[in-house]
Amino acid sequence: MRKFAMAALGGTLAGIVATTYVAGPLLAQEGTREANVYEQLDLFGDIFERIRAQYVEEVDEKELIEAAIGGMLTSLDPHSSYLSPDDAASMRVQTRGEFGGLGIEVTQEEGFVKVVSPIDGTPADEAGVEAGDFITHVDGESVLGLSLDEAVTMMRGPVGSEIVITVVREGEDEPFDVSIIRDTITLTAVRSRIEGDTVVMRITTFNDQTTPNLEAGLKEQIEEAGGLDKVNGIVLDLRNNPGGLLNQAIQVADSFLESGEIVSTRGRDPEDGERFNATPGDLADGKPIVVLINGGSASASEIVAGALQDHRRAIVVGTKSFGKGSVQTVMPLKGDGAMRLTTARYYTPSGRSIQALGVSPDIVVEQPRRVAAAEEEEDASAAARRSRSEADLRGRLSNDSLSEDEIRQIEEEREKAEKAAELREEDYQLAYAIDILKGMVALGPK
Repeated sequence: MRKFAMAALGGTLAGIVATTYVAGPLLAQEGTREANVYEQLDLFGDIFERIRAQYVEEVDEKELIEAAIGGMLTSLDPHSSYLSPDDAASMRVQTRGEFGGLGIEVTQEEGFVKVVSPIDGTPADEAGVEAGDFITHVDGESVLGLSLDEAVTMMRGPVGSEIVITVVREGEDEPFDVSIIRDTITLTAVRSRIEGDTVVMRITTFNDQTTPNLEAGLKEQIEEAGGLDKVNGIVLDLRNNPGGLLNQAIQVADSFLESGEIVSTRGRDPEDGERFNATPGDLADGKPIVVLINGGSASASEIVAGALQDHRRAIVVGTKSFGKGSVQTVMPLKGDGAMRLTTARYYTPSGRSIQALGVSPDIVVEQPRRVAAAEEEEDASAAARRSRSEADLRGRLSNDSLSEDEIRQIEEEREKAEKAAELREEDYQLAYAIDILKGMVALGPK
């Protein structure tokens, strides 16, 4: 014990000596760094005064300072930004589920505005704006060189007014203009319906209404189906969902998990990390789930998809998601403005970060592009010619081995199958997800 104590003491003394030698230079470096910071702030003040005094036109000092703050934040990453008092108020309204605008979630890439996804039922969605589109001009004015906030400001305007955006789209040879009428965007966070024996839950955003909408919609559809035992599974459609509130993503994933981690966040300081776990209770009572994602599924959508995928609670179908694996904290500032600052990265239960990588689906299913009306008509005509069967032949033998009830049941089942097949023309990815659930039920216990 005595030797151990001495060794420990020796180590402590050595540490003190070493610290004495290192701390001096470190303190000196820190002082130099602070001096450099104040020199840069003096430079900023000098430039600010010169602009005020010598710029060709009179400037608004408040706007100038806000622009400088905005530039500082946007230089960090595409998701950090300054929110003016008006923008901060709009953001608070948006998280409640209603706001004014075009109805698109955007980011910035290579100096242009890139559409993450249009929101269902909004003017942008109805005008044909698609995830992945680049907006290069607004009403004929280029957005190149503008910050994301400046470009978004150009797209704002009175409800009912027209805006023309110029779009560059992959697969199109030339840029083209899209005319949109601005409107008040009222979000329905979750739309639910029954397709055959499957409950389809389309989650368009993660705001304060998402979890209540999900719970009410699922309950309504289960009652309509005649009980949970009449449902073969659930499709969670997260395609083109740009994300939203972290707590709502956690609650949605928790709705279908009994236990285990949902997501963890890690900031610059390891002590600031958080871990969020599921609580007992599964709204679907273990029924199989398919999650649909695509390149427009971002942020909160990816948290839900990643959690259900890692826990093997759901099969993820579609195409790779957007890959936004960071968390932004909104911090109120003086004068009713706010700062949106990236403060952490989030990680799925298996410990993977999807930042810039996205969630990879278990089954990759592309959504086919719609063909022209003339081609559809030609294909339908060819299909009709190929669909002749024994029943169409003259002089065929009749089937007298089945009762009328049995024949009626077969015909009803065929009608259901044909209706499901029609869905493939309208939404191939969703039809694929529903087919997976049918297959799982068919192979399950009787």
